[in-house]
Amino acid sequence: MRDHRQPLAGRPPAVPVQRHPPSQDGPSDHPPASDRPASDRPRLAERLTYLDTAARRINSSLDLATTLRNLGRVLVPALADALVVQLRDPLPNVELAAGEPAALRVHHTQGTRLGRRSRLRPVDPGGPLARALRLRLPTGPVVLGRPGADPHRPLLAELLGARGLGRLPAGTALLALPLHGRDTALGMLLLVRRPGKEGPAGFDGADTATAGHLATQAGLAVDTALRYTREWEIADQLQRSMLPAHLPQPHGVRLAHRYLPGERGAQVGGDWYDSIPLPGNRVALIVGDVMGHSLTSAAVMGQLRTSAQTLAGLDLPPHEVLYHLDEQAQRLGREQHLATCVYAVYDPIGNRVTVANAGHVPPVLVRPDGGAELLDLPAGAPIGVGGVDFASVELPAPPGSALLLFTDGLVETRRRSLTTGLELLRARLAGAHAHSPEHLCQEALRILPPGDRGDDIALLAAAFDGIPAEDVAYWYLQPRHETPGRARRLAAHALRRWGLEHLTEKTELMVSELVTNAIQHATRPVTLRLVRTSLLRCEVGDDNAALPRPRRAAPDDERGRGLQIVARCADRWGATRLGAGKVVWFEQRLPRPGAGGLSG
Repeated sequence: MRDHRQPLAGRPPAVPVQRHPPSQDGPSDHPPASDRPASDRPRLAERLTYLDTAARRINSSLDLATTLRNLGRVLVPALADALVVQLRDPLPNVELAAGEPAALRVHHTQGTRLGRRSRLRPVDPGGPLARALRLRLPTGPVVLGRPGADPHRPLLAELLGARGLGRLPAGTALLALPLHGRDTALGMLLLVRRPGKEGPAGFDGADTATAGHLATQAGLAVDTALRYTREWEIADQLQRSMLPAHLPQPHGVRLAHRYLPGERGAQVGGDWYDSIPLPGNRVALIVGDVMGHSLTSAAVMGQLRTSAQTLAGLDLPPHEVLYHLDEQAQRLGREQHLATCVYAVYDPIGNRVTVANAGHVPPVLVRPDGGAELLDLPAGAPIGVGGVDFASVELPAPPGSALLLFTDGLVETRRRSLTTGLELLRARLAGAHAHSPEHLCQEALRILPPGDRGDDIALLAAAFDGIPAEDVAYWYLQPRHETPGRARRLAAHALRRWGLEHLTEKTELMVSELVTNAIQHATRPVTLRLVRTSLLRCEVGDDNAALPRPRRAAPDDERGRGLQIVARCADRWGATRLGAGKVVWFEQRLPRPGAGGLSG
């Protein structure tokens, strides 16, 4: 740790001050500039330079702790031997009328341990401290031990406590200055000068004026820091509320995620991640990043994430999802934010993953043998640019492989280029346990250097397990009158092969109803698929995009009860558009292995 009295980069020069005991009548008035001797002018120039440098340093940060540290560095030792900064407790919401403070708490000290033992001081509403805060009155300079009554001693005793004030040696000079924001009393700044060999210390009129000016600057800087902190907290809360707290865990893939906000000194960004189940046991994986750092970025992120969920529900190819997201971003207005995004769809039955990129950093694919590669995808342009084509790339994703999607905050830092960070990440994930998405996230975060993060980070890891071919039964059925009967027989045969005969009756009934409905509207072959995981899922697809809706059938109606039967017999059911057609599905829970006769 450096001695605070040693020169630091950017520290203002010490101001030559005359530390002589003040007269009993208080500090003397300064003569007008025209009457001052020429020898005083260099001293005045030094003080003006000091004020300019000090003001710029006090206002150089939006972080409260850094602002207070900077205040200490410009005042100690240039203007005082020590300082204590007390702010109201709790810290106010400066955007609202906060009223008068009920208590002050020590937030920063420099050059002294004064006030550290008893950090919280109640403020008497009718006392001198409350009056000084309300009227913005400086207290002092006060020299302890000076003969005669001191009208400011009660205020200092309230500020420091009688015991704290009593521990200071005679001849100590104190100067207390209120800190005010734009609309609110924020606290007190106490400057301390210790007595020297020549006698008691003191603050002359120029010192008091200098300290008062810097206290005004400090109050406004603290107010700005509190406003920024409030905005950061709102943006962070908004962003977290729009990110999924829990990801779905579809069959054939295991997911893990991480989100790390930027440090308090960095504004909230617009990173997001999502996972959306799709028909056919597929799953969409999304990671995006809205450019910029502000409350608006977080709001735009929420809009784009909602749009992506809606587009995913239409089961469009990845490049078409990005195309429509690009259109949506342009409709946000002239002040829209650009965003990068990677959209991937994993098919656990086909063991394939289809990926499209919109100006985002490429994902890392970890192969079953432990090798890792950055996917070579068409880069595309960020969402919001407009008029740009996107392309989808289909890749093999065998069981045992994994995919890591992330934002650039993971690989690009103030001291590390994007290219270097990407290669570092790829090398780190080579040989990683792809079967554990949690482990992938942990290994990826190990490349972060120590220190502040200038950007937030989103990770989404997917470990691909796939669904074995022997757990899938799939048929094409011609739209004929005898097709429902054939569908019942095929379903029953698959259930017997899987040892699920106890589900045959209900499954045959529901399959018959869905296939009957499909062939009434289909012009091409109808598809029937059964998938066995921890559930039995049945999907019936046709080329008619109109989604079925359950309706209440009259007592004498011969039709209209099919979906009511499915809803009654199945644990879950639904319908989803798929390209130019649709898929109607239902699910039934299976007993755990060893609890109900599930066999392979």
